[in-house]
Amino acid sequence: MRLYAAVAVSGFRRHATYRVATAAGVFTNTVFGFILAYTYIALWNERPHLGGYGREQALTFVWTSQALLGAACLIGGGFQEELQERIRSGDIAVDLYRPADLQLWWLASDLGRAFFQLLGRGVVPLAVGALCFELALPGLSLTWAAFLLSVLLGLLVSFGLRYLVGLCAFWLLDGAGVNMAFALLSMFFSGTLLPLNVFPGVFGEVARVLPWSAMLQVPVDVLLERRTGAGLAAALGFQAAWAVALLLAGRALQTAATRKVVVQGG
Repeated sequence: MRLYAAVAVSGFRRHATYRVATAAGVFTNTVFGFILAYTYIALWNERPHLGGYGREQALTFVWTSQALLGAACLIGGGFQEELQERIRSGDIAVDLYRPADLQLWWLASDLGRAFFQLLGRGVVPLAVGALCFELALPGLSLTWAAFLLSVLLGLLVSFGLRYLVGLCAFWLLDGAGVNMAFALLSMFFSGTLLPLNVFPGVFGEVARVLPWSAMLQVPVDVLLERRTGAGLAAALGFQAAWAVALLLAGRALQTAATRKVVVQGG
């Protein structure tokens, strides 16, 4: 475990070196937060309590999504492109010879990146949103603890999905199309554009049980205290179940892919 802890710390430090990019990300997230916030205000003025949210809750959804945008890769991005390039170039053979588990190595590195993104790009936009708008942020420390646990589970779900996307390069070589499709699915079904609660009928019910909802919709509902008691346990269990299922699927796909590795050029 020391090895993976060191990999996580390395992932944190690696992204901490990109200070200009981090500042640009904070600025971009804050600007888009204002754009979405005023869009939501106009929408909720016309449709009060849309999706069961009041206006303050809807604005909290906006700024929380901006805080989690980089950490959970809600609009794409992440390690999968680097993994795909290593598969395409054949450098993955070196990774497989390391005395470390491939999946755990990437998981540790991605968690280090995500924790930096939460601190470096997540805190400031949420603080700006709380200063400029009336948000429905909880006061109880237990709610914040449950929210952080939910965020961690959401990060595991995000990793599990992106690891599957990255491993597709063993068969596709060029993962650009898969990455684009995945980014669109993540943006829509995580609730980044609109809370999944506003989706009507069967479509909404399906959207809320897909793994992407565990990345944003569930953590925000926990923060808004819409999930308490047995409902909170069910929400966290939902996230944990998807995290375990996706990690096991990634393990199975990794085993199938590496059973016979063909290195490019040889």
